[in-house]
Order: sequence, then C-alpha cells, then structure tokens
Amino acid sequence: MADPAVIQSFINYLKFEKRYSRHTIRSYHDDLLQFFTFQEKQFGTVALNETNSAFIRSWLASLKDDTQSARTINRKISSLRSFFKFHIRSGNLDKTPMTNISTPKIAKRLPRYVDEKNTEALFHDIDFGEDWKGKTDRLVMHIFYQTGIRLSELINLKETHINRAGCSLKVLGKGNKERVIPISRELSEDLAGYIAAKRKEFEQFDAEPVLVNEKGKKLYEKYVYLLVKKQLSKVTTIDKKSPHILRHTFATHLTNHGADLNSIKELLGHASLAATQIYTHNSIEKLKEAHKKAHPKG
Repeated sequence: MADPAVIQSFINYLKFEKRYSRHTIRSYHDDLLQFFTFQEKQFGTVALNETNSAFIRSWLASLKDDTQSARTINRKISSLRSFFKFHIRSGNLDKTPMTNISTPKIAKRLPRYVDEKNTEALFHDIDFGEDWKGKTDRLVMHIFYQTGIRLSELINLKETHINRAGCSLKVLGKGNKERVIPISRELSEDLAGYIAAKRKEFEQFDAEPVLVNEKGKKLYEKYVYLLVKKQLSKVTTIDKKSPHILRHTFATHLTNHGADLNSIKELLGHASLAATQIYTHNSIEKLKEAHKKAHPKG
C-alpha cells in the first residue's frame, strides 16, 4: 500500500487549497485507497515512483470486469490524474504514469427534469401545511427551483447572504467561489417572512443559516433530500427525485424560454460552458417532440 502520508498530503491539498466539499474529498480518497490496495495485492509493495501504466490498466480492467460504469471509471481515472499531477508539482515524482491511460467513452445522457406543468402543480396545488416543517419544505422547494443552487449551497445559505433590497442571494459554491443569483421579489419577501417567523417560533435556534428544522437546528443533507423526494413524488413520476433534479429543472426551463447560455452558466456556477451546454439538448428534444406531434410529415 502507498505511504498514507502520500495520500494524506494530496487530501490536505484538496481540503485546504482547493476547498473541495467533504463529499468530493471522500470520493478522491476512496478512489486512491481502492487503487493502491489493488496494486499491493496484485504486485506487492510498490514505491510511488514505481507505479506504472500497466498497473493502472490492470486495475481499470478489473473495474470493467466488475461492471463498473464508464462514468465511474472515468471519475477514478480523474482522481489518479490529479493525484500524480499534484506529486509532480510537489517534487515527489518526475513523471506521471497516466500518460498512456485513455478514458472510456460515455454515452450521452440527457439530464432529467420536471415538466413546467408539474412545477406549476407543485407550487399552486400542493398543500405543504402551515406548521414549521410545511413552511420550511415550501421555501426549500421555491429556493431550489428559482435559483438552481446545489444541496450543499442551500443548507449553508446564511441570513447575511440575502440582499432583500437588491432581490439577490450570495451563494458560496464549489472551490469556495462566490456568485450572486437574482431572485424574484416574491421569493425575497418569503425569505424575509420566514426569518421573522423563525425568531417568533424558537427561543433558541442556529443563528447563521436561513433554514432550520423543527428544533431550530441547521438542515442536514439527508433531511433536505428526503423532503424534496417526498414533494416531487406528488407531481411527477420521473424515476429520480432529488435536489439536483430541481437544479436541472431550473436550467432546462430557462433554456426553453430563451435564456442566454452564458447567463445560465453563471447562475449555476459552472466552471466552463461545456457543462452548461447539455441543457440545450433538452430544448432540442422538446422541439423534436413538438415537430413530431404538429408537423404533417412528422
């Protein structure tokens, strides 16, 4: 197995310099641990500078034999690339063993999203209830759909991040990058009302986060995931019902209504336009469907 300090130095880099999320860091760590455990079992003790492309290809072949998806294998390859690149920059390696490692092709998969008629039903026909959980659930769904923010960004949203006069939210995204997202006056007023109600509802509560549960505590990821799944189940039959589906829905609906792709990129906090362009495919599919239904030769 690789020296734990060799892996830990890379993990510290991701944590303190890149400021990646806990979930992302855990994925990198697990990928590296899996590779080096495999390497030791198959080839014995191997120094970092003795790891070569043949060992890596052998590991990737074993992943394929275990029916790991191309997407998963690509993520693991990316983890190794970043790891070896880091140790070259750190002076621990002269060259990377990843030079001749190719990534498997991934079939294009369009992001799933909720149809507009179903989001209309969600916000106009569903009774969330007037207790604290109902108020929180309703606001969570509105924030996700109107801003497209990530789950981690939502639960870390602070009261000081709300600009009520300017109708905007300041969001702390991946890599600790800040972005400002415009919101409707309705959502701005809903946020202000929720914050005021929170002070009346609880004698003690977590002061920084906007959203809290029935005990006045900051929301946690599983809580939000389950509430989104529950509410989406009331209006849609798509197989996956998660906060990220609402992010896809936000972007797709903006695209369908003619929003500029660069603007959507900035709203989502994407590092490159390539990550945003997939939403144009959803629009094209919608056009094809409309053409097929309406055109005489469709």
